[in-house]
Amino acid sequence: MFSWLARIMSACLRPVRRYARMSKDDFDDSSTIEDALLWTKDLEKHSCGEFSFAVVQANEVIEDHSQVETSPEATFIGVYDGHGGPEASRFISDHLFLHLMRIARENGTISEDILKSAVSATEDGFLTLVRRTCGIKPLIAAIGSCCLVGIIWKGTLYVANLGDSRAVIGCVGKSNKIIAEQLTREHNASMEEVRRELRSLHPEDSQIVVMKHGTWRIKGIIQVSRSIGDAYLKRPEFSLDPSFPRFHLPEPIGRPVLTSEPSVCTRVLQPTDKFLIFASDGLWEHMTNQEAAEIVYNNPRTGAAKRLLTAALIEAARKREMRYKDLKNVEKGIRRFFHDDITIVVVFIDHELLGEKMSVPELSIRGFIDTVGPSNFTIIRNME
Repeated sequence: MFSWLARIMSACLRPVRRYARMSKDDFDDSSTIEDALLWTKDLEKHSCGEFSFAVVQANEVIEDHSQVETSPEATFIGVYDGHGGPEASRFISDHLFLHLMRIARENGTISEDILKSAVSATEDGFLTLVRRTCGIKPLIAAIGSCCLVGIIWKGTLYVANLGDSRAVIGCVGKSNKIIAEQLTREHNASMEEVRRELRSLHPEDSQIVVMKHGTWRIKGIIQVSRSIGDAYLKRPEFSLDPSFPRFHLPEPIGRPVLTSEPSVCTRVLQPTDKFLIFASDGLWEHMTNQEAAEIVYNNPRTGAAKRLLTAALIEAARKREMRYKDLKNVEKGIRRFFHDDITIVVVFIDHELLGEKMSVPELSIRGFIDTVGPSNFTIIRNME
């Protein structure tokens, strides 16, 4: 225990230089030493352009899972920010896209309702897994994940979101300046709108949201109000007993306090829409939508996601009066005291390619675990 605390203190108290903003030297310095916890794909092809992918691990076991699925006709992006463990985010990565393709094939199209159905099928599947295994692993009932997915098909972007990951689109405005537009609604109790929603849904429960450890939390436990999993906050049968005090509810829930209903949106892509940023909340803790959009827009495409991630890590280090080169020496697990697991996918949109038959392989690329294999996109080839 004491050696663990000593390592944290050592990491925090290394002699460092305070600085107020990121400079070119910061980026140059950060590129000279490899970060063993960083994984990237600098630039790959998708159905209407190119994409860049980057992930950094902070937890002892990474809880972010993510994927990009490519084909000549469509592109799928998924970012799954787990909490309590990696099981839910990994389950989503293994099942949601397959559900989406199956339901799309059955209905002959892609739509917001199809996305919702795929999310619902994934939730049902994970709760079935919880039911089968909670006898031997009761804490699986307290494992969940945020879920942000998007699919580009026939010039239209469809997005579904649960939790506090975020999708942002970069659009060119007047004077050729980039404008960041947030596409998704976040479901986090830190937002007044979410607290109002929860109180209106649970008027009988004065403790539906409470301030604990300086943060608004649902039932004093969790910040996100929508997720896949977190079965103990959705079904009374999965309530955890007092031997797990971190997840103990003062009284059993009468009805769900969390939901798996996603917020969805559709956008017909316009010539001024230049790129998308899909990222877990670990990125947005350290920069604004506009700052992220400007970093992407004002630099080369190659390595765009890594560049964003580096900027976030430089800022995370600065908040602890460190340099990123020192933060790189902090090992996983302890690294979580400095930043979260972070996943970023930057998707560039080349409008001249929309609707064209592209020479794009059907690939499934999984973030951080560095798995590349065949995708299942062929089934939508003939859909109207």
